[in-house]
Amino acid sequence: MQVKFKKISFAKRKLWLFMARGLFFLFLFTLITIAVLFVDFTYKTFSVKQREVTADAIVVLAGGRGRIEEGVRLYRSRQGKYLFLIGVDPAVQKSVLFKEQQGGPDSDGVFLEKASRNTLENALYARELIEKKGIHSITLITSRYHLKRSTLIFRNIFPPEIAVYPHPVDSKNLKEEWWSHGGSFRLLFSEFYKYCLFRFIFLFDFGELKAVGK
Repeated sequence: MQVKFKKISFAKRKLWLFMARGLFFLFLFTLITIAVLFVDFTYKTFSVKQREVTADAIVVLAGGRGRIEEGVRLYRSRQGKYLFLIGVDPAVQKSVLFKEQQGGPDSDGVFLEKASRNTLENALYARELIEKKGIHSITLITSRYHLKRSTLIFRNIFPPEIAVYPHPVDSKNLKEEWWSHGGSFRLLFSEFYKYCLFRFIFLFDFGELKAVGK
């Protein structure tokens, strides 16, 4: 009886050891996978370059330093017929953000959207404005760290016939040597997490989000 009990105890310990090893290797595999995906996300974030593309409209996601200024620069150089400033503070007037210059485009092509408060809402409200103008291509301007997630959301929310050209704006809080700069690492990993979350949402969305606001 005692020998039988010892055999059962040994079998249980062997089973627990096998399960512990399995969990350890699963955790290690998950950790390596996340690390590889994060490095790939970071590499692609820094690989996007500013391109001089002439689109039907320029869409700026307000909220980051230098974004609106870059949008105005492109609009003044006639790289878009319209300029949409999305997610602007309700208290801000158009005349503060855009001043007409002699020989340049006028403010009639500049539109402010003041209701959206996050990237998903930015895309939903922007789509509503853009579809009314019969636009088929946009240059999407936002901070570099925010660009991959924004592009993903806009391309999934917008109709497929509207081309989205990403246009990054560099900021001081994101360093190319992100591995040695704690603030940059946290910023990139936060965006990576949100990017993966939206990839998952759009994978099982079946068009419900595209129908919002229509």
